Amino acid sequence: MLAALIVLAVFLFGGLCFTYLFFDDERLLWRLAAGNIVSCAISGVAGFVITLFFGLDPTTAALSILTALLPAAILLKPDVRTKLARDWQRARSNLQHGNKRIGGLIFYTFFFVLFCLFFSQAIYQTPDGIFTGGSQNLGDLPFHLGAIFSFTDGANFPPLNPSFAGVKFAYPFVADLLTALTIKLGGSVRGAMVVEDITWAFSLLILLERFTVRVTLSKLAGRIAPFLLFFSGGLGFLFFARDFWQQQKGFFDFLSALPSDYTITNLFRWGNSMVVLFITQRSLLLGMPLAIMAIDRLWATFSGQDGEEGRPQFVPPFVLGTLVGTLPLVHLHSLLVVFIVAAVCLLLYMRRWKEWFTFAVGVSIVAVPILAWLTTGEASDASKFIGWNFGWDKGDKNFFYFWLLNTGLVIPLIVAGVYLAWTKGSKEEHKHLRRAALFYIPFALIFVIANIVKLAPWEWDNIKILIYWFAGSIPFIAFAIVWTWEKRSVWLKATAALVFLSLIASGALDVYRTASGQNVVKVFDADGVKIADAIKQKTAPKALILNAPTYNSAVVLSGRQSLMRYTGHLSSHGIDFEGRERDVKAIYLGGGVADILLKKYGIDYVLVSPPERNDLKANDEYFGKFPLVAASGQYRLYKVK
Repeated sequence: MLAALIVLAVFLFGGLCFTYLFFDDERLLWRLAAGNIVSCAISGVAGFVITLFFGLDPTTAALSILTALLPAAILLKPDVRTKLARDWQRARSNLQHGNKRIGGLIFYTFFFVLFCLFFSQAIYQTPDGIFTGGSQNLGDLPFHLGAIFSFTDGANFPPLNPSFAGVKFAYPFVADLLTALTIKLGGSVRGAMVVEDITWAFSLLILLERFTVRVTLSKLAGRIAPFLLFFSGGLGFLFFARDFWQQQKGFFDFLSALPSDYTITNLFRWGNSMVVLFITQRSLLLGMPLAIMAIDRLWATFSGQDGEEGRPQFVPPFVLGTLVGTLPLVHLHSLLVVFIVAAVCLLLYMRRWKEWFTFAVGVSIVAVPILAWLTTGEASDASKFIGWNFGWDKGDKNFFYFWLLNTGLVIPLIVAGVYLAWTKGSKEEHKHLRRAALFYIPFALIFVIANIVKLAPWEWDNIKILIYWFAGSIPFIAFAIVWTWEKRSVWLKATAALVFLSLIASGALDVYRTASGQNVVKVFDADGVKIADAIKQKTAPKALILNAPTYNSAVVLSGRQSLMRYTGHLSSHGIDFEGRERDVKAIYLGGGVADILLKKYGIDYVLVSPPERNDLKANDEYFGKFPLVAASGQYRLYKVK
């Protein structure tokens, strides 16, 4: 944990300095939040380049982390030091007058404590094995651990897919590489992951709040926005009420042992952002605040808040573009979203085309080489990522009923918010809010695209861009709620409060279920952890191991390459695995065919454990002819090469 906190301190300081390059008149908290994400992007990409040539060890890890301090050179400028001193004094003054800022202090403290409780459940270890408290994290946690340990223990540079040996690792892996860098500096995997997840989520909160205030000109809307994102959900709270009335426990007894999630089931597909996205998809958790920061800057240009009447600005959009250009390694779907928003802004506001073009140049300089590297020699079939698919993941349900069930009053409130922005507001606000209504166009377009076209082999993965439709809608949802709340009528205030509660009730239940530790999901058993340690000690870092194609093979924890792992992950990445899967089954049956296939793939070791015996009918007698390298419980590792 100490190493993770030291790395965080480096990121916060370096990123804070970076914000003074082109972000004016921002409070210190925003600078720290944005700076943390900027530093992660800089160090992540720098770490990729450095380790690509020199591998990963404490020296290269430290060098990668320290690249985040390069922007500190700006402190050589007296005016920047003056601005930093001013912002620091302002922050101290706010703390010293806490009685006037008690609302903000409670707000930020609430979310910080929530994130600590929630993300501490992402991974934990007991004598019985490795567990997760995330109900949807059973498959994703091993995937990320496999990537992390392939960097720290598998010498996986240049990165190859640890789940499908021999092909390039085309997944955006910067989040996991950052964790690996911290581990190499003495941190634990749990400490690094939890600290990163908490700080990324808190940065997202700050950036979303500020973006909402800029768009709506309402501080209250800004405070509402994080609740809408982090407690998102549909009408599942109605099913919670049904379940409560159908049993005999008291309310708090029932709440302490909830029978299920209420935002993600066969009926509900939208889920809660914390439960189905942020705890499971670490790349999105890092990529989303970076994308929101970029969209915020695009809005500033679109609305004229960045000084429209002065000379065109070229350095800020170019630097912002280079940051956005890191997204292919951070979270590729976020790059697509920023591209859509920027393209629509350009079409709507051609007057500032020079700045849009400068931004695009900055993006291209960084993103194009990364995309070229990612797409050369990788195994994904691009044709599987695009296809017609109406209604996202609605199945056979009515389109309108599906979205009402999954998001509640979200869509009616978006319509109301955009309408109010277009028609209401004082004379001073009118032009700004009208432009805000126009700025919603790209987010509406994202919703339409995601409901017509499948952008991933598994249609549910469209949620990776649908979440941006929701994030872009949040300012307008919050604006509609605030507009209603600020009316004098008690009934309208009550309506606003009830509407707000209906939007967060289902998500709050699921977040509470995870944060309170009600989910106890075993990912790796104790013998699996022990055999993984033995594999690290007794095999070469680049050894190729055969195991059953499951999500939680013990090989994951060793950092070694697997011939093949979980087919669900492979199919969602568009990898054609069927032929290799047949060969894996044939090898475990033993015999002459197995001898041929072991040589064909150059397999070094074979793991025989309960999954191989139960699912693949592994022939223990056949593998018994090979030297036994390690054993623990029902786990056996054989050297076959």
